[in-house]
Amino acid sequence: MRAAFIERLGAPDEIRCAEFPDPRPGPTDVLVEVAATTVNPVDTFVRSGVFRTPLPLPLVVGRDLVGTVREAGTGAPGFAPGDRVWCNSLGHGGRQGAAAELAAVPADRLYHLPPGVDTATAVAVLHPAGTAYLALRTHARVRPGETVLVAGAAGNVGSALVTLAVDAGARVVGTASAGDAAYVRSLGAAEVFDYRDPDLPGRLRGACPSGADVYVDSYGTNDLTGAVDLLAPRGRIVLLAGVAARPVFPVGPFYMKDASVLGFVISHATTAELAAAADTVNRLLAAGRLRPRRTEHVPLDALAEAHRRMERGELRGRRLVVRPGTRRPGPPDGDAPTAAAATGAHRAAAATE
Repeated sequence: MRAAFIERLGAPDEIRCAEFPDPRPGPTDVLVEVAATTVNPVDTFVRSGVFRTPLPLPLVVGRDLVGTVREAGTGAPGFAPGDRVWCNSLGHGGRQGAAAELAAVPADRLYHLPPGVDTATAVAVLHPAGTAYLALRTHARVRPGETVLVAGAAGNVGSALVTLAVDAGARVVGTASAGDAAYVRSLGAAEVFDYRDPDLPGRLRGACPSGADVYVDSYGTNDLTGAVDLLAPRGRIVLLAGVAARPVFPVGPFYMKDASVLGFVISHATTAELAAAADTVNRLLAAGRLRPRRTEHVPLDALAEAHRRMERGELRGRRLVVRPGTRRPGPPDGDAPTAAAATGAHRAAAATE
């Protein structure tokens, strides 16, 4: 099969697109023909070594896929050839990734795609929506009637946070650029404020007179002083972005509110937590309530450049849809790795999401 893979950790230039040994699924795996994958920030963290996780090298990169079942192991009940399926947890924890024509997916990490859902729509929202579910439902335990403040509400994860918070019955207040305010309101946010407004703190306090029960910053700026000031008693701050951020922490005001800070990465989610997220993601996909704002289709052999664009910050609000079956004109990027190298021992690699 053709795949995008690395043989060592490093820069985007380490990604090669060439022939790679077909996966050999075990009895509890499902062999999937990959229709589409995408690129997430965490994919760049894994590739570069910022996120520490066991990796088989050579490693097929990428974690999300939508595809069709080719065959299912005897220990993978519920899946049959021809089923349309999805996964958002490959490419880390010792598992090969999704950026290939075929992928062996553990059955407990694979979910059926609702009928009628478009492949590109689904693959573009799986990771942001799963992240939003874990942030709000698993970790913050948001309840109906609570106020959720989403900083960066127009981005990929930010818009998913708005959608998932509204679905949970929360009142959502968001920050975004002035040009994105209408979009964020269309997702169900009650109020949206320009993050460049010099009076933003005052406007947010006015919009949250009793404080925000949950505060999530999808951009990773992580202004904890401002966040704590806005929190309601027993409010929760959820940290999910900003791997290099080292913000000041206002200890006194924080503990006097009985507040909590919750940090998480989706890569550490249990299969039970991922399955719970998948139920909600599928329901919202089927209802047409989860959708990417903008998508761009690229071939598999453009994946190195896609990683570079992600790291340069050029993809905010845009989701790439990578089609493993397509390629740019011209010769292949390189020779295939040997079967021995591709099936070699797992190596611990350094990385954080």
